[in-house]
Amino acid sequence: MKADTRLACALRPAANSECRAPSEALDMIVLHYTGMESSEAALDWLCAAQSRVSCHYFVFEDGRIVQMVPEDRRAWHAGVSCWRGRRDVNSRSVGIEIANPGHEFGYPPFPEPQMAAVVALCADIAGRRAIPARNIVAHSDVAPTRKRDPGEKFDWARLHAAGVGHWVEPEPIADGPALRAGDRDEAVVALRAKLAAYGYGIDAGGAYDEATVAVVTAFQRHFRPARVDGIADPSTRATLDRLVAALAGTRAETFRNTS
Repeated sequence: MKADTRLACALRPAANSECRAPSEALDMIVLHYTGMESSEAALDWLCAAQSRVSCHYFVFEDGRIVQMVPEDRRAWHAGVSCWRGRRDVNSRSVGIEIANPGHEFGYPPFPEPQMAAVVALCADIAGRRAIPARNIVAHSDVAPTRKRDPGEKFDWARLHAAGVGHWVEPEPIADGPALRAGDRDEAVVALRAKLAAYGYGIDAGGAYDEATVAVVTAFQRHFRPARVDGIADPSTRATLDRLVAALAGTRAETFRNTS
C-alpha cells in the first residue's frame, strides 16, 4: 500500500475494502467522527476484519493522519446512504474518520490541530480529485435517519473558508412561523422538494414525518448549527433557500483552489 497524499504520516491497512463499482465516479468526501471513547481503539476497530467497517483516512486529535485504504478502493464507511439520488455512496466517496467520542460520550470540541489537519486533507483530496463542493458532506447528510456525525461542532465554515465545500452564512434565528412534525401542507411539499434538490435523500410528499424531521436535523447540524431541533423555522428555511439558489454559482459546483 502506498500513500495517496503527502499529509499521511503513517499507513495502517484496513481489512475491509474492495473494488469500486465501475459505474460510479469518485466525486465525494464523507466526514465522520469515530464515536468511541478511545481513538486508538477506534483505529483498531476500523482496521479489523470483524468490524465490517473501514475508511480511507483517520485523523487523530493531535492532527496525525493515518491512511488505511487506498483512495482507488471502496471503503466501508457510509453504510446505507444516499446523496443526490445515488445510493452507492461508498463507491463514489473518500471516507475520513475524525477521532472524537461523539454525542454518546460527551462530544468535546474538535481540537485546533485536528481541525487544521482535516481542512488540509480535504483540500488535498478535493483538489486532486476535482470533487464538487456540494459533495463534501457529513455522514449525517447521507444517512440522516441513522447518523449524526461529525455533528454540529464541526467547523464547516472554516472548511469553506479554506476553499473546500459549500456553505452560506446561516440566517440568524428569529421568531416566526415554523414547520414541524405532524404538519401537512404545501409548505411542507416545498420544503421536502428543496431538501431533495440540494441532495438529501427524501421523497416528494406533503407530510412532515419522521424522515423529514431527520433530514431537517441533519441539515441544521451542517448548515445552521446554532439550534438543532428538526423544526424548520424561518432561519432554517432561509438558509436552505440561499444554499439552493447558490447552486447556480461555481462555488457550489467546483472545488475552489485558493492556493
